[in-house]
Amino acid sequence: MQKILIIQTAFIGDVVLATALIEKLHTHFPNGKIDFLVRKGNESLLDNNPHLNEVLIWNKKQDKYKNLFQLLKKIRSKKYDKIVNAQRYFATGFLTAFSGAKETIGFDSNPLSFLFSKKIKHELNIKQVRHEVERNNDLIKHFTDNNFTKPRLYPSEADFASIQQYNLQPFLTIAPTSVWFTKEFPSNKWMEFINQVDQQYNIFLLGGKDNQKECDIIKQTATHPNIQILAGQLSFLQSAALMKLATMNFTNDSAPLHFASAVNAPVTAIFCSTVPELGYTPLSDQSFIVETKEILSCRPCGFHGKKACPEKHFKCGNLIETSSLIQILNNC
Repeated sequence: MQKILIIQTAFIGDVVLATALIEKLHTHFPNGKIDFLVRKGNESLLDNNPHLNEVLIWNKKQDKYKNLFQLLKKIRSKKYDKIVNAQRYFATGFLTAFSGAKETIGFDSNPLSFLFSKKIKHELNIKQVRHEVERNNDLIKHFTDNNFTKPRLYPSEADFASIQQYNLQPFLTIAPTSVWFTKEFPSNKWMEFINQVDQQYNIFLLGGKDNQKECDIIKQTATHPNIQILAGQLSFLQSAALMKLATMNFTNDSAPLHFASAVNAPVTAIFCSTVPELGYTPLSDQSFIVETKEILSCRPCGFHGKKACPEKHFKCGNLIETSSLIQILNNC
């Protein structure tokens, strides 16, 4: 019986995409014990997953390094057969290299990859278009296979029951914010879009507690009468359950996009400073991508978002036409 630990302590969306590893490993090792390590705050993403044995949690915000060494002690005590590290930073490299596992696998861009028993090249190149799920699968394909496996979240019956009150008439969700400014569709553009949405739809604004202010500005300024702020009121899996039932979900290149992929919910993803070729596109059966039609020499301005537009004009967001979103919605 194989004992395997997956490590992904990055952002919410990264954890969601890494759930494809759980699905693949369970297929090949149905009797194996699969554990998953996340940063504190992301553990509920993995609730109800029937293929997981245990979720390990690293508290990075309080006594970060003390907790890191305690975590290493716990990992070593479990005597894993394989450690699969999907994170590319020193701390997780430390946990991997000194885990005592029989096989340690990670990306070559991890600074401690020279200590891994197997290191895999991680290519983030718009000229060689590959989804992040494919890049993650490179970590395990040498002992599984190279077939594409989608990520998956598991909202419970209780999660679906908790959002039934919002499913009384057709609705769409909008997740208008991002950790990075240059990944955010401008708020005035969201309002322009919302004002064009047919009033038969309820509109639910999603996000975390930190996003309530931005959502409130949109609600107060837009003229559509059926807007409700749910940011900060739903758990990760409740949000995923709600998205599953929506006529359409509109997101930035951010975590809610991957929520949709992981429950096969209809989704329209708006790419501003980042580009689909980086490999974080939606995977739902009904999915659409919207981006500026103008070729910009400054786009992408990086592999991740930025706190401000380096060129000061933010054309990658401002030039996107809201009519593209309306057309998608009208064809649903």
